[in-house]
Amino acid sequence: MAEHTAIINAAGELRRALERGAEEAAVHAAADTLAGLLHPHTSAEEVGLFSVMRREEQFTEHIADLCSEHTELDERLAAVRAGDHAAYPAFEHLLRQHIDREDNGLFPAAAIALDGPDWAEVEQTTPPAA
Repeated sequence: MAEHTAIINAAGELRRALERGAEEAAVHAAADTLAGLLHPHTSAEEVGLFSVMRREEQFTEHIADLCSEHTELDERLAAVRAGDHAAYPAFEHLLRQHIDREDNGLFPAAAIALDGPDWAEVEQTTPPAA
């Protein structure tokens, strides 16, 4: 969840760069910083926690939705970086909604549903934070 805070803070930096009409190089730098936090984080979730949780039928659809959102977030961020600055509000809305679904839905459910061996597997398969 600490990574989510860093991602939201980086998204705020990108929003501020766009709002002040920063040069494209500054927008690219802010977008690259955000992508540098977002991509490793979403990849780690998918190969670690998500891969363990999707084995339980009750979580399969929710995990699939979150993985789809990861892809959509990547695409929307790439569009903003490529110059579609008007796409930023929809990106930020999806990002915040996605993080809320994880922090207040999936992660508490994981704390209840997973046991010791499951958590050991999550730890073993999750790449270390960058």
